[in-house]
Amino acid sequence: MSGLWTSLEPASATVDPGGSTRVRLRLRNTGDVVDEYRFEPVGDIAPWTTVEPQTLRLYPGTTGTVELTFAPPRTPDATAGPNPYAVRITPTEHPEAVTVPEGNLTITPFTEVRAELVPPTVKGRFRGRPRLAVDNLGNTKVTASVSGSDNGDQLSYDLHPSNVQIEPGRAAFVKATLKPRKIIWFGSKEQRPYTLSVQRSGANPLPVEGTYLQRGFLPRWLATFFGVFLALGITFTMLWIAYKPNVSSGATERVAAAGSTLAPSAEPSRPLVSAPPEQPKEPTPAPAGGGESEKPSGGGDTGAPPPHTSGSSGGSGGSGGSGTSGGSGGGGSPAKPKPKPAEAAGQLIIGQGSNRCVDVTGGEDGVGRDGTRLQIRDCKRTPNQKWQFLGDGTVRSLGMCMDVAWGSKDDGAAIQLARCSGNPAQTFVLSTQGDLVNPQANKCVDAVDNGTGNGTKLQLWTCAGTPNQKWRVQD
Repeated sequence: MSGLWTSLEPASATVDPGGSTRVRLRLRNTGDVVDEYRFEPVGDIAPWTTVEPQTLRLYPGTTGTVELTFAPPRTPDATAGPNPYAVRITPTEHPEAVTVPEGNLTITPFTEVRAELVPPTVKGRFRGRPRLAVDNLGNTKVTASVSGSDNGDQLSYDLHPSNVQIEPGRAAFVKATLKPRKIIWFGSKEQRPYTLSVQRSGANPLPVEGTYLQRGFLPRWLATFFGVFLALGITFTMLWIAYKPNVSSGATERVAAAGSTLAPSAEPSRPLVSAPPEQPKEPTPAPAGGGESEKPSGGGDTGAPPPHTSGSSGGSGGSGGSGTSGGSGGGGSPAKPKPKPAEAAGQLIIGQGSNRCVDVTGGEDGVGRDGTRLQIRDCKRTPNQKWQFLGDGTVRSLGMCMDVAWGSKDDGAAIQLARCSGNPAQTFVLSTQGDLVNPQANKCVDAVDNGTGNGTKLQLWTCAGTPNQKWRVQD
């Protein structure tokens, strides 16, 4: 016969994150045989629980003591508030007679906030647009407001949102627009230091310092260039007025000089140059016995060769035109094909039920945005459909991680893209059966309402083996 009596002392304990506390477990063998007992912590805080010793051998009627040490880390995973725990006690002689004493461990809340400007230095002529990243590293929700200031009130601040609520282990981004109150029209750039402060109730403000580098509207070198260009223009105009050439007189003299150097014309051609225009004549009757017709004036020399200027130039022009046209027609070269852009690294995750790809909503521009919901969409092999399965268990796209919203373990929790933080909610395993499982929740990535159309969102759901929970990867 096997029997066991147990007692936790105390039944409820309190511990600070980053610290430790101990609880004593007393037990008595009320059976009639010698038995050895094995101890195993169970529950959400089991990873932070140590049992010493892990086994204990008791004779009938004897009592033993085991110490439980709880050491939750100072991270957002150590949820503030009461956390139930239990210890499974399994006897060696009678393994079916398992005893599970239960207790309660209260983890105290702590707050830790970190803020960073991205980038710390912005440049511009009329405005600058930095972003303030606020991380909640504590284990409770944080509510904070953001304000800006600088020496001399040289900048104005437009912050959106100016108030944020951040869950444990998450981050919020505040978009800031800085505008200088005075514009620098000419001159070199000026540095304007500023501070964005994160204010929480009952805590000192957290200042984050940055620099706005204001540029001149027109740089100094451009003003110098315009001055030099204007001086050169005035100098050129003055020289032109002073030394302006007499174009008409010079042209007349050159024409006259060219005419005086021409060779004298041949005798038969003189009438073409100096004779007055031919006057119309009355028709003259032919002589009675003449076999010869009257020759026109000036055409007596039949032995003179005919002019060749028209024929020569025509033949030359035709030849030259043909050669030029042929050379011009054959000078083209085929256009070179444009190189294709490099394809993003990673694999497609394709749904069995929809034959569509896991897609980052609105990520066609190749930029990841924290908190963007994932969906299924026609496979286009764009960067927002390429995923990398890394050795740390994360599944990444666009430089961010697949994530269960708010680290939830409930059915219907949104599957989204988030900044990689090492949270267990960002760990996924693709089984050989095609289930994409989040080990923390032990649940599957699921297409909402068995949907197969474009834009169907993804959620966390209890694994059922249905087609909308089956996935495959493809290069």
